[in-house]
Amino acid sequence: MILSVNVDHVATLRQARLGLEPVPAAAAVLAVLGGADGITVHLREDRRHINDSDLAILRQMLTVPLNLEMAATEEMIEKAILTMPDMVTLVPEKRQELTTEGGLDVSSQGERLKHAIKRLHDAGIEVSLFVNPSIKDIEESHSIGAPMVEIHTGTYADAPTPHQARQELDKILAAVQRAVQLGLKANAGHGLNYHNIQAIAGIREISGLYIGHGIVSRAVLIGMDNAVRQMKNLITQVRRP
Repeated sequence: MILSVNVDHVATLRQARLGLEPVPAAAAVLAVLGGADGITVHLREDRRHINDSDLAILRQMLTVPLNLEMAATEEMIEKAILTMPDMVTLVPEKRQELTTEGGLDVSSQGERLKHAIKRLHDAGIEVSLFVNPSIKDIEESHSIGAPMVEIHTGTYADAPTPHQARQELDKILAAVQRAVQLGLKANAGHGLNYHNIQAIAGIREISGLYIGHGIVSRAVLIGMDNAVRQMKNLITQVRRP
């Protein structure tokens, strides 16, 4: 199981003062030193945190795979083809949201997503869809040609009671298993932290975890490399044979 660290919120801190630091690329280097298997950034339409310069620098200097989260718009498709990240994760995006609030509405956006998947695939870029833990969404992702999905774990992470968390975990497990049955690669992410990660990491069919805010929050206190190292240790504990 890989761990891809999202450094968006390093850029969020920088943008709080509209200054030059902290530098997301420097945080990415430290994340890799701590054991990150990849780096993720979300280039939003409004450039609220990661900007085009950050993306260009990361593409040039990273020694691990770069995952670009983006909306399935023509602007972003062109940007991805120009930049050539190792992977693109197509996500929903609303200007008024604080963070991504859920998975893609695959039913209503199927043709647009299918077009984006084809263009990115033809350019040689791996594509994943960020989807809710729904069997229907998994099956529709498969039907439009997505080779990979990232299951939204935010509702599980925000569950107010252990019982509700268990219910949400069951949905995630069922969605992951259906994805694998259909031949899709299954990843997971959103809202994961040091307290809830092991239940998700224990799902053997999950190939990768994509975590940002939880790691960056701890990195403020103990450093990025140590924060990533602690997360990797928690994952490793439940993935041992």
